[in-house]
Amino acid sequence: MTETTQRIASGPEVESTTDLLPGRARACAARAEALATVAKKHAATIDSESLFPAQAIAEARAQGLLGAPVPESLGGLGYSITELCSTLERVGRECTSTAMILAMHYSQVLCLTRHADTDLLRDMTRRVAGDGLLLASATTEIAIGGDTRTSSCAVNDTGDGRIHLHKSCPVISYGSAGDAIFVTARRDAGAVSSDQVLVAVAATDIDLTRTRGWDALGMRGTCSEAFELEAKTDADAVFGVPFETISAQTMLPAAHCLWASVWLGMATQAGLVARSVVQKAARKDPENPPPSALRLAELEVALQAMTDVVRSSVARYQAAWDSPRTCESMPFAISMNTLKVSAAEAVRTIVGDAMVIVGISGFANRSPVSLARLYRDSIGPSVMVNNDRILQHTAKLQTVSRGLR
Repeated sequence: MTETTQRIASGPEVESTTDLLPGRARACAARAEALATVAKKHAATIDSESLFPAQAIAEARAQGLLGAPVPESLGGLGYSITELCSTLERVGRECTSTAMILAMHYSQVLCLTRHADTDLLRDMTRRVAGDGLLLASATTEIAIGGDTRTSSCAVNDTGDGRIHLHKSCPVISYGSAGDAIFVTARRDAGAVSSDQVLVAVAATDIDLTRTRGWDALGMRGTCSEAFELEAKTDADAVFGVPFETISAQTMLPAAHCLWASVWLGMATQAGLVARSVVQKAARKDPENPPPSALRLAELEVALQAMTDVVRSSVARYQAAWDSPRTCESMPFAISMNTLKVSAAEAVRTIVGDAMVIVGISGFANRSPVSLARLYRDSIGPSVMVNNDRILQHTAKLQTVSRGLR
């Protein structure tokens, strides 16, 4: 694994400060840079052909980044949520699909590192670090939609130390490429829909039948297809901790922080492209800045606001990491919901405004300053786990929350 630093060369140039960072931060930045370089190289093909970003994920594995959240004592890099989000910001500038796959993978790995309570789950944690397993997630269900806290399918004990479950999944991102899929289900056939458990099922114990492909507007490399999922696995694949706890402490806040960091990387890249175009125009007549300079200044206001919201939210989660009580509180849940909605809206607005600044060259698919792919990707965040659903959930929480943070 190399830890050499490279100058960022993703369209417009920005000054590299990697060499000025302390040792751990420098190593983290170097790994992110190496992955971003590979992701950038293949991003256009991944998008045009709706392909899983195999080369970038292979680089993430080679850099040890698939096991980044796993503690060093178990063979991982021991990254904090802050370090994970910083990595995703950088990769998100180059390939949304690669960054989103990593974000979804990390949310599952964090569930393992924090809640694994059987030998099978603890062994899987070590294998994520040692073998670079890629973890996918099946938390939504047909007829239930994006409500991850409700399940129709149930875990069925087969009486021989094994379990069986069947789930109709409207989406499992990169499901065909995952080495394991984390599945939510009712605890048993007699449980109510909200009495859920999380099951970590190895790909070898799963039969996936594709029911819908993935030819989407953006985020095309996530390969978010629909499947009928049939699983037969060991009973120890079921987390003993209720999913309600896993979701509140880890899965939901981690996912929102990780996703938002990807989207911040996308917005940052759009801002850099816009700035490079305005600076080029300004050099032609230094005494009279182009009209687009004012729009660029406005864009910087929006980008700074998004940066502050995302990074402060990540810091909030980092501070609450060792406090389950805080993570399970209503004010904290509201803050994480707000993060997802605000970041999803911000990235779409910022990338769209940047395209207006850049002009027709940004609109063109093959221009050196094209923002077309980034714009298409930026629409996805508002519809993945639809913002209206999250706002509705937040509204319910606000009717009973005291509003203390």
